[in-house]
Amino acid sequence: MISFSRLGLSGAIAETVATRDYDKPTEIQNRLIPAILSGSDILASAETGTGKTAGFVLPVLQEMLDSRMSKEAKGRQGDQHHILQTLILAPTRELAKQLAGHIEAYSSDLPFRCLAVYGGRDIGVQARQISKGADILVGTPGRILEHLRRKNLDLGRVEYFVMDEADTILDMGFIKEVSQIIQSLKTKRQNIIVSATLPASLRGLSAELLHRPREIELAVTGTVSKAIRQVLHPVEKAKKLELLSFLIGSRNYRQVLVFVRKKAEADQVAAELSRSGLKTAVIHGDRTSGARSRALGDFREKKIRVLVATDIAARGLDIKDLDVVINYDIPHVKQDYIHRIGRTGRAGREGLAIILSSPEESIDLKALERMLGRTIASETIPGYEPPRQKERKGARKKPVEKRGRTAGAFGKRKSQTTTKKRKTSKRDRFK
Repeated sequence: MISFSRLGLSGAIAETVATRDYDKPTEIQNRLIPAILSGSDILASAETGTGKTAGFVLPVLQEMLDSRMSKEAKGRQGDQHHILQTLILAPTRELAKQLAGHIEAYSSDLPFRCLAVYGGRDIGVQARQISKGADILVGTPGRILEHLRRKNLDLGRVEYFVMDEADTILDMGFIKEVSQIIQSLKTKRQNIIVSATLPASLRGLSAELLHRPREIELAVTGTVSKAIRQVLHPVEKAKKLELLSFLIGSRNYRQVLVFVRKKAEADQVAAELSRSGLKTAVIHGDRTSGARSRALGDFREKKIRVLVATDIAARGLDIKDLDVVINYDIPHVKQDYIHRIGRTGRAGREGLAIILSSPEESIDLKALERMLGRTIASETIPGYEPPRQKERKGARKKPVEKRGRTAGAFGKRKSQTTTKKRKTSKRDRFK
């Protein structure tokens, strides 16, 4: 068994992670940690829930620690008090907060300070926090750029630049913000791109940003963790909400994450589940930062049973011991399905991913199964199955040719020239 210390991590860091999250390194950690410690630029992808966060946070902490110890040995201790060395971009405020929480836990015995900045919070308060100094800054691209424009931030000494969930950052349209942030960084630095997938747009960015990168690809587009069991329940569209409530209650699911496409639909689903007696909260882009934080906190602490979320709001969330994810509908972007169900079956645990699919979603379902390269097992729930469509019987009738048409050259049709007889009138007798 390979231990974290054998990957090049110091005893303090190795012990911290081993006692908190992992007994042994995961496959992505086994490959990512030594690669980052080598100083190379990195382009890495792996399935959600495989430990990518620790895979890039731990070696960056180790390199920062080694650098500090080296400078202290040279008598330059005074220069090392909370100077920004690491910048991590995250697509959403929830993921930024989550990353900062992991970093604080992993560096609890280290002399580093971590801050998280994101929209929805007072930018003046964040500016004052930044002015006190930080070694690691985690933030959303829009808020980082806003601090740069206000001259609250100096990125000139950043040694490590990380993009987490990079595919989502691009999907959300942050490419311009990312480009402007990169221009504020010094030229010589280590760049790390971590993602669940590697779409063409991300490969294009990596070609411009990374210098002779080491590529680590454990995820193939459309792959799902073997720990996740997928099942599809066919249902009449009008009975989806009723079936959702029935499944959670009758099967005694204690903690369920429900994904929907639209914000208005998320509110509707959450309200209906609450009326049926299930403690439910909702998160989406229109909810305030405080409301989203409270909802996530209550869900993690199991104060509520169901969390209804849109794809963007819940991207990258790490919810410990989550056993069930329900897709109330099939996402427009089929790759989002991988992100959705990746919230369960994490860190070696088994998970269940359910799809509620109505006949109106048949085209989306076929597209999803093509991406997955497999048919999702179907299980009909009595009383909720959609009505069968009537089969057409009998031979097709031959098309009736219109009169006044004759075959023309090359098999085309052309109109017959006919003379139309004009009606006569009293005026004709004077002609």
